[in-house]
Parts: sequence; structure tokens; C-alpha cells
Amino acid sequence: MESVNKYALSELTLEEIFPETLTDIECVFVDKEREIWVATEMCAQYLESAIDALVVQDNGKPIGIVGGYDLLEHLRKNPTRNSQYQHKTHEIMFKEVPEVNKQTKFKDLMDTWKNSRRAFAVIQNKSGSYSPISARKMLEVGRKYKTDLSISSMPKKKIITFQGDEPLRDILDLMFDNKTRKLLLGNSNQFISDRTILEGLSRITKFQKDIENFLDIPINKFTFDHIKVITEDLSFERLCSVMNRMEHPYVIYKDIVISPWDVCLALSSEDIQKSEAKLEMTKTCPHCGKNID
Repeated sequence: MESVNKYALSELTLEEIFPETLTDIECVFVDKEREIWVATEMCAQYLESAIDALVVQDNGKPIGIVGGYDLLEHLRKNPTRNSQYQHKTHEIMFKEVPEVNKQTKFKDLMDTWKNSRRAFAVIQNKSGSYSPISARKMLEVGRKYKTDLSISSMPKKKIITFQGDEPLRDILDLMFDNKTRKLLLGNSNQFISDRTILEGLSRITKFQKDIENFLDIPINKFTFDHIKVITEDLSFERLCSVMNRMEHPYVIYKDIVISPWDVCLALSSEDIQKSEAKLEMTKTCPHCGKNID
């Protein structure tokens, strides 16, 4: 183990934070001329992962990104089945590719994410292609960050709930009005997200040909996920370790709900910067892959 504590986390570069794993995953690309239904199906698979958005390309060149926000915003305006086939991915993409490099500082990455409202960026890798950096990847940082903070010290935010029988139209209104990707089902430990909605839309588009206006579909026709209930006041690093092992990280402790984005905000907060925090960088053996103490 070695500790990186010369500077606050906000001043560290991405290369310093991720010395071995910065470009270990490839981006997922979609051609600009592919139909919306293709991007919907792909995002349903990759959202809430280290990828979390598709990179739109034109002749191999990145020209934009598409994520849950873009697909659902299009759906609100064009809720018909035909629109899934008639419109192309480039019509709805976010046209600025948030590209970073090894020397980009953590604070600058967070500023980019806050300004774009998309916790996703790309970085060129050794193969000449691109690797993704998402909020999910920042859980790697949190689980190595030795600090006196715990779940109970993380900021509380209003928990947005739904009843379970609303039409999709009302669910999307709740999400967009409250700028959230997830809604909790009232009096339960279940939730719905942009990913699960896109999964349902993909399935309905394929198999339920009689449905024309998707916004009229009751939300209970979609699959709900279960939020993980935390019963003890875990340290910040243990919380991040728990979330990092989850396929779709989202936890609740008493009245505090935490997503990877909340971890990002905590890592960039004054509480972290003022605490006696150290980033413990684990070295691994290049031959066997085991941690080196």
C-alpha cells in the first residue's frame, strides 16, 4: 500500500487516482445512423455501469454521446412506436463529447459533469480507441479513501417516490422535474430507474405491437429493482466497497439514499477535503494479480 496525500483529492490527476485501471474498459459505440430503438436496447444493457452512455460515432470518429436522459427526453416528445424506428441516434445525442486526459484533475472532471449534468467522460487509450469514465468508476476511489466520514455524514436529499400505478408519462415528469434517474416505490424497498424503463420499452417495442403511445403504459408493467437496505452506519470506504460489488449500486440507510453520483459529490465536498483523508493506492503483482502490501 502507498498513500497519496500530498494534495487534496480534488487536485489529483486521473492518472494518479487510477494508476492501473484508468483505461481498462473500452467504450461502447453506436453509429450515428442507427435507429432510436437500437440505442434504447443498448443503453438498457449498459446504464449504471462503468460505461453508462453510448459514444456516437461517424466513420469511427466520436461526435456525441447518448444516455438515458437523451432517450427518455426524446420519448416524452415522441411517444409513438414509429418514432423508435424513424428517428436516428444522431438526432437526439448530446453533441459535446466530454473528453479528458491523464492529466485532468478530479475537480475539473467534476466541474465538467456538474455543468453537463452527465456523469460520463471518455479518455483515449493505448489502442487509439476510447475508454469510459463514469460515476460508477468513482466507487473505486471511494473504497480506497481512508476518512473519518460515514453514511450518516452524507447529505440528505428529498426522496422522490411514486405509487406504482401511474402511467409512464407521470413517472418521466417526476424524474425530469426533480432531476433524478431513480424513483422509490412508496413504502417499499423497490425503485425504478431510467435503465429499467428502457429495458421495458425495448421489450414492449419488440413484443407488444398493439401499444402505440408508450406514455400511456402503466408503470407497473415495467420491472422494479430492489434498493439495498443498509442497517449500520458504515464508514465511507466500506459503503463504497459494498456499492462497488453491486450490479446496479443504489442503497438506503434510514432516510439517506445513495447512488454513485452521491459518492462523487461526497468525494468533491468540503467535508472530504477538510477531513484527515488518505487515498490508499493498492499495488498489484503483474504476474499473479494479487495485492502487494
